[in-house]
Amino acid sequence: MDSQTNHDTDTVKPAAKKSLRGFAAMDPQRQREIASLGGRAAHQSGHAHEFTSEEARAAGKKRHAQAASSTASTPGTDSHAS
Repeated sequence: MDSQTNHDTDTVKPAAKKSLRGFAAMDPQRQREIASLGGRAAHQSGHAHEFTSEEARAAGKKRHAQAASSTASTPGTDSHAS
């Protein structure tokens, strides 16, 4: 019976792989190539957002403030302890 159960599992796996379509079915290298082309096109057309130093600084401060508040609410987990 165990061999039959394994056989049933083996027949299910290829069917699950067939359900991948489009971008998800491509190999990772091809996905990166397509994404890279899209990013370049967005920058060339002026639609891509580029962070200024001030925006990046503000985002970093916001993120660090969130991290500090979440660790402060958890007793015994001080990430800055020496």
